[in-house]
Amino acid sequence: MKLSILEKKIEVKFKDKELLQRSFVHKSLDSINNNEKLEFLGDRVLGFIISKKIFEIYPNDTEGTLDKKYASLVNKNICLAIGNSLNLSEYIKTSTRKTANYKIEDKIISDSCEALIGAIFIDQGIKVVENFILKYWKDFILSTKETKVDSKTKLQEFSLKKFKILPKYKLISIKGPKHKPVFYTEVKIKSSKGVEGSGNSKKIAEQDAATSLLKKLKVL
Repeated sequence: MKLSILEKKIEVKFKDKELLQRSFVHKSLDSINNNEKLEFLGDRVLGFIISKKIFEIYPNDTEGTLDKKYASLVNKNICLAIGNSLNLSEYIKTSTRKTANYKIEDKIISDSCEALIGAIFIDQGIKVVENFILKYWKDFILSTKETKVDSKTKLQEFSLKKFKILPKYKLISIKGPKHKPVFYTEVKIKSSKGVEGSGNSKKIAEQDAATSLLKKLKVL
């Protein structure tokens, strides 16, 4: 498939056509002039743009929450999804001859997506590559609004950031019938008194205790 079709689709007209071609050359075909270094660069450019964007749109999020959102946006699965939406497998060149049953590996498609980002950055600059990333990552970025951090994770992040130690949980008792027990736990962090929580499982009781302590600390 002609690369001009891809250029039209992504609305980027390359000045250096060879650079665009190289972004789809797998190392199995050419051990020197392949897309590995472009992939390396593209991965870093993608990380910078995504970091900047979520920093801007989630000003009240903690570092831990931003880190989780970041990880959900720059992983290989997202790059694969973008790569498939752009039909990048049609442009990728490997040492394997294409046949009717030939299928490009997912990792190669994902890597080529990052290599394309690197090529756009070199050829067009930061503004154009930023527009490209934000256009194709838009829906994924919007979906991160639904990311919720549970109380245990939030308390752990708070304790590690402030005291460099983990919260301590202790099972106090189990009451009620065997078929429907109620667990009672206690949690404390440095400089705090123990706060109790309860629930139908140890995990739920610990979450309840963590929520209560966070409220007491005025973190929630």
